[in-house]
Amino acid sequence: MPEVRAAAARCLQAVANGHSLARELPRWEQKVKFEQRPLLRELCYGTLRFYPLLDAVVRQSIKKPMKDKDSDLHMLLCLGIYQLDYMRIADHAAINTTVNAVRKLKKDWAKGLTNAVLRRFQRERETLLAALDEAEKTAHPAWLHQAILEAWPEQAEAIFAANNSHPPLCLRNNVLHQTRENYLEQLAGLDMEAKACAFAETGIRLAKPVDVSKLPDFDDGAVSVQDESAQLCAGLLQPQPGMRVLDACAAPGGKSGHLLEATGGNLNLTCLDIDDSRLVRVQDNLERLNLSAELIAGDAARPEQWWDKQPFDQILLDAPCSASGVVRRNPDIKLHRQSADIRALADTQLRLLKALWPTLKPGGRLLYATCSILPTENTEVVERFLAEEGSARHQPISADWGLAQPFGRQLLPQTDGHDGFYYAVLSKADV
Repeated sequence: MPEVRAAAARCLQAVANGHSLARELPRWEQKVKFEQRPLLRELCYGTLRFYPLLDAVVRQSIKKPMKDKDSDLHMLLCLGIYQLDYMRIADHAAINTTVNAVRKLKKDWAKGLTNAVLRRFQRERETLLAALDEAEKTAHPAWLHQAILEAWPEQAEAIFAANNSHPPLCLRNNVLHQTRENYLEQLAGLDMEAKACAFAETGIRLAKPVDVSKLPDFDDGAVSVQDESAQLCAGLLQPQPGMRVLDACAAPGGKSGHLLEATGGNLNLTCLDIDDSRLVRVQDNLERLNLSAELIAGDAARPEQWWDKQPFDQILLDAPCSASGVVRRNPDIKLHRQSADIRALADTQLRLLKALWPTLKPGGRLLYATCSILPTENTEVVERFLAEEGSARHQPISADWGLAQPFGRQLLPQTDGHDGFYYAVLSKADV
């Protein structure tokens, strides 16, 4: 199916040019047959997961760098090597279909080059891989490789492996519909192998991903797709019925739904997001759960534009971050993120904390969360905030998950387990 390889190469070209995979992939899926879409997804996600390694191999194998206009061909070579090294496709089939995809890119002149690069990798795989530097061998950009080694020297190898793995499909059981045990029984009755998550009381992890349309009563809100690490949020906030709660940076609404489920839907919840188009997703998710909240489009860093001066009992700040804990779900991070982004993100995170703090009532609780594994965005942000805000108190988290940090608690991504995530609980002193 050379047309699928060509579509994947052009999708990856768009990602390399700065577009997100989440935006580009659905567009290219429409250009191939329905039965070809799983292969397209695997080629795109897999090539991006291993892109630093694949890119280095390709650059070794050609005499001079390709022109920008031929970046689709460069991506085709990368996905060709991905097939040879990581997919269960016969070598001759991977090579032939990839070479034939060159014609779909309207670059017949490159058929010989493509064939030569792929057959050289087939012959000289060990030599080519041995010539890579340490970061390239782990399929991580150099800056992220170094940041992980510095922050987590003992866990780095496991983190690299988890970042390159296929993420599991995890569900959040809706306690307003059934118990987790009952839903596990329903899944077993459909021959869907699944088990309860170890740390999240509502978590269910499937052995094999399935389309949500095949999940029992999904459309009626029985379960939601949400990683185990993200499900820990409700237990840390512990909202009580009737409380006034703000979910800042709420889209796509997974945590909003969980907070409402945990309180029987009896929560005065405000869902805030800077992008009003993203609030449509929040509304859709809440409607599927038959739950409701107030949705406001606004900048969390500028509460004077949207806050009604009524203080919140609790605030969830799931702050914008590097997403370094969910690289396997968003592998285009390996192309798009740069080292300089991390300090800028940390400054934004601190600004959000400082802006939202006055909206929290005395005695209230704020949960700071990111899907990052980098201390610069996590415990160091909380430390900076505590140094500047006299009314803020750090509340240590006692738990059987993650690693205790100077401030807060860190989960690291686990192969066949939860994503990387960080939490810190802050309380506001009574005036």
